Amino acid sequence: MTTETSPKTELLTEVTPDWEPPMPPTDLIFDDGELLESKRHRIAMNSLINSLYYYWSDRSDFFAGGNMFIYYSSAQARNRDYKGPDFFVVLDVDGKTDRQGWVVWEEEGRYPDVIVELTSPSTASVDIGKKKDIYERTFRTPNYFIFNPFDRKSLKGWRLQNKKYQELQRNDQGWLWCEDLELWLGTWEGTILQESAVWLRFYDEQENLVLLPGEVAEQERQRAEQESQRAERLAAKLKELGVDPDSV
Repeated sequence: MTTETSPKTELLTEVTPDWEPPMPPTDLIFDDGELLESKRHRIAMNSLINSLYYYWSDRSDFFAGGNMFIYYSSAQARNRDYKGPDFFVVLDVDGKTDRQGWVVWEEEGRYPDVIVELTSPSTASVDIGKKKDIYERTFRTPNYFIFNPFDRKSLKGWRLQNKKYQELQRNDQGWLWCEDLELWLGTWEGTILQESAVWLRFYDEQENLVLLPGEVAEQERQRAEQESQRAERLAAKLKELGVDPDSV
């Protein structure tokens, strides 16, 4: 007795080849040779990065970068029609990982939590237009700020609420609160790397300026100098009283 195999059974017993999803591009570039708008823009970017890393020196659960490529889709990687923000922070990631840029599909789909664009007359329309749309609709970045280092009154910020950016209101000093960093973003007038300007800086919840490493070192130097001068004055006073300072 022979058993006939129906066409339906034959279809069920056919081996279906394994399906593999298309792989994201691997020939990514991370340096196009283009510099920031000006020396002041570069200092402003590095000041934000360096002060945040110093302020959070006991943490390794974040990554802060600037003027770096962010890759978020194959089409964008091919077209290279978007490079990345001037400053950004991603929270709850391994900050010790060495990165040339931020590749979303290699970071478990993580996008920046905070973005700052250091704008200028030539980039302003893009920063509040195309880029703002990308950060709102694609990145879903909770906090977005813009600031022109040559215009002290240019600071603006938005907070993502119900999938839409809502403009933030300034406090009495004209600063904006960054909820995810739990820091204020505000202006500070002074000199950094021999460049005198009004800079965008971080302030803590008590409105204390978040210092740069060099500023901390200078404060410590001044404190040591004051202690030395105080000791010299005390020694001179003791000598006036006929007391040997070394015997005290």
